[in-house]
Amino acid sequence: MNWVPALARWLHILAGIMWLGLLFYFNFVQVPALRAAQADGTAAGIAKHVAPRALWWFRWAAVVTWLAGAALLGKDFASAFALEKSHLAIGVGAWLGTIMLANVWLVIWPAQQKALGLVAASDAAREAARRRAFLVSRVNLALAFPMLFFMAAGAHTAVYFGR
Repeated sequence: MNWVPALARWLHILAGIMWLGLLFYFNFVQVPALRAAQADGTAAGIAKHVAPRALWWFRWAAVVTWLAGAALLGKDFASAFALEKSHLAIGVGAWLGTIMLANVWLVIWPAQQKALGLVAASDAAREAARRRAFLVSRVNLALAFPMLFFMAAGAHTAVYFGR
């Protein structure tokens, strides 16, 4: 048995569960809870203690998921990312995951740092950052469903695409 693909598959699955689980948590639990907590003045604990910790796991789970997925692709990495016909399904899934990873590190995390007061920002900049993080997180939530479909379809091409 080749241990690299086996380890990469388990890391990809476990980190992916962590990443998408936190994505769902942020969108379905934390955002509405923060809204309610801000209304009654109890949001400080979430913003100070829960959100930064959850965002740490969120960011690094995204990286581990992507790296383990790249390791799983191995010699087929270029074919998948070039969207060659033989690797089209997994390639689309990989591109969606790559876009989501970029959103996490290049948009959501910098915006959350401002929104949570982890870096200095004016009130207007914090509010704009909060809105940007919210919207891009919703984009990632929307991308998660087709990404999961294409990731699964990559392993079951014949079922989905007759090949």
